[in-house]
Amino acid sequence: MATRNRALALAVALTLAACPAGAVEVLTGTLKTAAERGEIVIGYRESSIPFSFVEGKRADGTPRVAGYAIDLCGEIVDDVQTAIGRPLRVRYEPVTSETRIGAVVAGKVDLECGSTTANAERRKQVAFSPVDFISATKLLVRKGSTLASYRDLSGKTVVVTAGTTNERILRDLLARLKIDAQVVTAPDHAASFAMVKAGKADAFALDDILLYGLIATDPADGPAYTVLPDKLSFEPYGIMFRKDDPAFASLVGDTFRRLAESRELRWTYERWFLKRLPNGERLDVPMSDDLRVSFQLMGLDAGQ
Repeated sequence: MATRNRALALAVALTLAACPAGAVEVLTGTLKTAAERGEIVIGYRESSIPFSFVEGKRADGTPRVAGYAIDLCGEIVDDVQTAIGRPLRVRYEPVTSETRIGAVVAGKVDLECGSTTANAERRKQVAFSPVDFISATKLLVRKGSTLASYRDLSGKTVVVTAGTTNERILRDLLARLKIDAQVVTAPDHAASFAMVKAGKADAFALDDILLYGLIATDPADGPAYTVLPDKLSFEPYGIMFRKDDPAFASLVGDTFRRLAESRELRWTYERWFLKRLPNGERLDVPMSDDLRVSFQLMGLDAGQ
């Protein structure tokens, strides 16, 4: 870590030395904004386990945020501080599925560190890091339910979290197959799960890994629920930040390549998906072949 920071600091120093006398600015975009504010703002999710969630409160009453995406964003922040040449305050700002894109576009957060699908539609508004996880939309139901597949949803109620890709995917699927099911929304994943537990919905459509996380971190009620095997979509995740910022996009890409080359990316994955979560439970979700190849290719690229 120290060697890398010295190398980045040297690169910044050489860049500054190469600038002609009287040059006004070297930093641009998010790097310039962060330097001027003296802080970088991370958007986090309250219940996107194990990517981004609140695991308690600090002594000063502020939330203690943790997760796989939070760890990756911490690495990006380290590289931002080195590029700027001084430490920054790190402020955490809560976002939801509905508010996250707007928060990035408006500059309320610099990095959205959660469980956000990087698709073509969203890339019209924001930029994404390299893929950090690959998920799929599935259905959570109570064990013993008559629901064994999405094809059994006729006459049932399905809850989705507002602002997620899962809502559009589910509505399109139901319309295409002419399945007469009611789709309702809740403000966040915890609230959606609560609707199923309260009997207000028969199923909950969400990315499979988030459903596993909700079950694993709810020892009282979680064991009563299961996730159906049908995959309704393909969901590649990424860290979200403002688009049209080539300097920042390059830094984010370099961070991921560094982590892939050093194998820290794999170790970070194992920490959150194979080892025990803060509550002592395990998700036991091995890395998919597609994600493993993606990480390997990033590492090869970094080593060239």
